[in-house]
Amino acid sequence: MNILLTFDIEIWCNGWKSLDADFPAAFERYVYGRSASGDYALPKTLETLNRHGLKAVFFVEPLFAARFGVEHLAKITRLIADAGQEIQLHLHPEWTDEIRPRLIPDSDRKRQHLSYYTLDEQRALIGHGLRLMREAGVGRINAFRAGNFACNADTFKALQQNGIKFDSSLNATRPVSAPDLQEQSPRYAPFDLEGLSLYPMTIFRDGFRRQRHAQIGACSARELAQAIESADGKGWQNFVILSHNFELLKSNTSSPDAVVVRRFEHLCRFLADRVDRFPCVGFHELGGAPHNDVTPSMPTTGTIATAIRHGEQLLRRLH
Repeated sequence: MNILLTFDIEIWCNGWKSLDADFPAAFERYVYGRSASGDYALPKTLETLNRHGLKAVFFVEPLFAARFGVEHLAKITRLIADAGQEIQLHLHPEWTDEIRPRLIPDSDRKRQHLSYYTLDEQRALIGHGLRLMREAGVGRINAFRAGNFACNADTFKALQQNGIKFDSSLNATRPVSAPDLQEQSPRYAPFDLEGLSLYPMTIFRDGFRRQRHAQIGACSARELAQAIESADGKGWQNFVILSHNFELLKSNTSSPDAVVVRRFEHLCRFLADRVDRFPCVGFHELGGAPHNDVTPSMPTTGTIATAIRHGEQLLRRLH
């Protein structure tokens, strides 16, 4: 069973009223996460992956660079490329109204989700994202993920029109994720749709029988390990995991979050010890979505694994 270990890489200024003043500190935090303990944003993520010999996919958001300069985007992509990891396209269109000259005619108002834009607008924004990535030195891009998983049927058409083959924007736990495809099944396992291969976020049922997507910052290490083992036992061919460049940091600081750092280390060790069973791959290595006669059932985890996560979340709030 392939593991797609994916990271959404984005820059935020915690508001839109003072972007120019806030951007330098935001860039330092989100890209480097420097603290007395070390650099716990991208540098620590990349170091941990490479120390364990794991391949990952980094979905990088480029529209901020149309506001602040492509040299900042290039710093991010060089860090990732120099570590030998795969770079793909992420898009948060909230930046659109902050950019001059205009990327699209109707850009005087903030629209958070890509699904709030027309097909022509989505095609233009994705195309501009690809141009920025090329300017930053990124070569081949064949996969995409919408910010906040907020895609719709037009998103998939816009991707095809921009020559992108894979999408990883679907998340069955998020109502904003392709609401116009709610009847499409499956929405938690890979499938093809009109020439595009879709790799949704992997969803599992936790120990309390609730649906949860596989995210490092939102699941205990034991939950992730059990969900992977369960998916393999149910005949899954691919398992998609999510994280972010800031997920190893405490909220609103550059200090490391010891709980999430430990989870990430445990997950990487688990995968490294089982590389023959669970190889980590990128989209450049995939031929298309697998075709199963029967959609595999949702993975499950045990009660103790989920209880550990609740205890960890309490510990994080106290610290």
